[in-house]
Parts: sequence; structure tokens; C-alpha cells
Amino acid sequence: MELGLYTFVPSAVDPATGGMLDADRRMAELLEQAQLAEQVGLDVFGVGEHHRPDFVVSTPAVVLAAIAAKTSRIRLTSTVTVLSSDDPVRVFQEFATLDLISGGRAEITAGRGSFIESFPLFGYNLDDYDDLFSEKLQLLLAIRDNDRVTWRGKFRAPLHEQAIWPRPLQQSLPVWIAVGGTPQSVVRAAALGLPLAIAIIGGQWAQFGPFVKIYRDTLVRTGRAADALPLSINSHGIIGETSSAALEAYWPQYATMMGRIGRERGWPPPTRAKFDAECTLPGALFVGDPEQVAEKILAQHQLFGHSRFLLQMSLGPGSHDAVMRSIELFGTKVAPIVRRELASQHAPVGAAS
Repeated sequence: MELGLYTFVPSAVDPATGGMLDADRRMAELLEQAQLAEQVGLDVFGVGEHHRPDFVVSTPAVVLAAIAAKTSRIRLTSTVTVLSSDDPVRVFQEFATLDLISGGRAEITAGRGSFIESFPLFGYNLDDYDDLFSEKLQLLLAIRDNDRVTWRGKFRAPLHEQAIWPRPLQQSLPVWIAVGGTPQSVVRAAALGLPLAIAIIGGQWAQFGPFVKIYRDTLVRTGRAADALPLSINSHGIIGETSSAALEAYWPQYATMMGRIGRERGWPPPTRAKFDAECTLPGALFVGDPEQVAEKILAQHQLFGHSRFLLQMSLGPGSHDAVMRSIELFGTKVAPIVRRELASQHAPVGAAS
């Protein structure tokens, strides 16, 4: 299983002044976090896209290119690229360029977006929410799979035998589909033969078992093996030396961010009791000591059989030092437990322990 991190780079509070940290400092912290993730042996680092004042990154490919220049091994992915409000030609060009800079480590994770600010910003109508994504995804895949593209759609000027450059270093630039709980999106990913990333950020993770079954059943119906494509589980959390340390580090940023989003969407405010429940083994949050987090990853693997797990540690105005320590614990404590256990499960019968 690949293990990694992802972030939307939320704005944060300067502990010295109580004011908001400058965006350039948040970017510097992000680069430190990505470098540490590689140093401690993690496999993937993802950066997402928002167009809001409470998040710093709106152009993941640019940020990932900066990370590529400071790393050599870790895979670099968007988490997510809001394809519905972007241009597939530019998305492909940006990530093909990232692939060349990184030596073949780039991936695109495409999604429809959990916020709506990018739609009016780039002149799109929310009534076309799903049609935009479907059409643009088809074009992105056509560009990926063909040096020259002839295409016509509703939302973009047509292409006629148009060459799209540059081409990536990888023979086929990986394109994942990110979903948050829509069965139709799961079916679409499988029908198109694309890897699936499921975001589980609330409730009980076992409730997402049916989505994995739908994905694999659709793969089989479309002539593929049920395990033919990678599956990622993406969740929120932080790792501490002790469970109580992790809970106290994560609760303030969880309460701030989820409270703000909840007010926008009419949700009830987060409570400490609900948060604590989400941090238990059946809950969606990966907040605890290394052994607890490893136990939850392995428990999920028993149900999902996924090939990648990504953890978002920077949810809100948390401490950079706490995130750095959490990354260190993820790579040096959690990852060895998970890898050792999964290796033993797949060892040949009679193999030496």
C-alpha cells in the first residue's frame, strides 16, 4: 500500500502574534512538509485547489512543481483539480510539464469540487455542474491518449487535429477520479477505467463499503478484473506521541474549519463529543498515537482492500511543528507497522517470518 499526505494549505494563525500567517510563509511550510514526507519514506504528496481566502493554493501544478524541485522520489498529485471550471488543455499541459520537471512523478486527481467559488470566477453556471465535469473529463482523456485531438463539445471551442504539447515523460499520465459520496461518479470512474480516490471525512468509514463494491462490480461488468485499478482512501487526521496529544492538537483546527464550513452550508456546529466519536476505530478521523492510526488503516484495508491511503493533517489553523512531528511519526512509526502487517498477510505459505 502507498502511504502519503495531502493538503489544501489552509491559512493559519501565527502563534506569536495571533494574526494570520502570510501566504509566503505558509508556502515555505508546505515545502518543508513535502520534503520531510519524502525523507521519512512516504510515497505520495498531494496538493488541492480552492479559490477562497481561507486557503492558499489555487494552482496545484505550480506548487507541485516547486515541491518537485526539492524532492526526487515521492509521487506528486493534485487532490483535487477542479476540472469542471478549468480548461482540460491547460490542465494537461501543466501536469505534463510537472511530469517532465519531476522525472515522471506527476498525477492528476480530477474532481467536481466541494466548493463553488471557481464556477462564477471562470464564468460557468452551477446548473451545468455535472455536464461540465463529464465533458471536460472526456476531453482530458482524449488529450492524454492522443498526440492530436479532434473534438467538439458544448463548453469549449472545438479542436481539429490539434497537437497538445508538451507530452509527459510517463507514457500515460495517471488520471484519478475523486469522489465524496456520489454513486454515479464511482460508476463513471470504473466505466472509464480510471483509478478512484474516495474522500472519507465524516461519519463511519464502513458506510463507504458499498461504493467500493459498486466500483469493483462495474470494473468486472466492463471487462476488467475487480482489482485491476488502484483505489485510494483519503481522510483527515493527525498523529501524536499519545492519543491525548493528538486529540488536543487537532480539535481546535477541526472545530474552526468545520464550524466555518458548517455556517456556510447550514450544518450544526461541531461538538467535542462528536469529534471524539469520529476519532474512535469506526470513525472517519485518523487522530491518535501511531499504533491507533496504523490499526485504523489496517482495519479499513480489511474492508476496502485499497492500494493507497492519504492523510490530510493541515485542516485548519494548526501548528506547523505539530504537523511536522505528525509526518515524522507517520513515516517512521505508522508506515512500518502497516507495511509489515500487509507483507505478512501476502507472504507465501511456509515462508520464513
